[in-house]
Amino acid sequence: MEEKIIVAGFGGQGVMAIGKLLAYAGMLEDKQVSWLPSYGPEMRGGTANCDVIVSDRLIGSPVVTNDASTAIVMNLPSLEKFESHVVKDGNLFINKSLIEKEAKRDDINAYYVPANEIAQELGNAKVANMVMLGAYLEVTKIIKPQTIIDAFTKVFGEDKATLIPLNEEALKKGAEFVKK
Repeated sequence: MEEKIIVAGFGGQGVMAIGKLLAYAGMLEDKQVSWLPSYGPEMRGGTANCDVIVSDRLIGSPVVTNDASTAIVMNLPSLEKFESHVVKDGNLFINKSLIEKEAKRDDINAYYVPANEIAQELGNAKVANMVMLGAYLEVTKIIKPQTIIDAFTKVFGEDKATLIPLNEEALKKGAEFVKK
């Protein structure tokens, strides 16, 4: 098993957080992991993406090029840039709240998740990334959702522990959406 993931969006959408959580949770489940961030010249509002690999064998390179098993895209520029990087029969998770276009390819599995609307229903627009992560975990089963929650304070610190119930609910809502 080896899952190569590209997570992409604007700075401030939590794409790096998704990557860090996946990598740390993978370690907690005794998997091999890598996380490689890439930022645009500006931090908030600029482009940001990261490559994450979760595997049961050693990882030769942390770079995910044109062989991503999954791309999670939070905005239109990310869809346009990374859709072609997904392998045939791979997964493409599209934040339908901000992207009106559909995937151009019909040889991949596309999931259209209204992440921002779901996050707003939960009372905090900042958890749109966790809604997308929940959808991704439900489809791939690569990491257990509980392990993501276990990794939360390790990644973000004990002072963020009060945010765990909200983030846990966001993961559940994302999973429920793709089950439909």
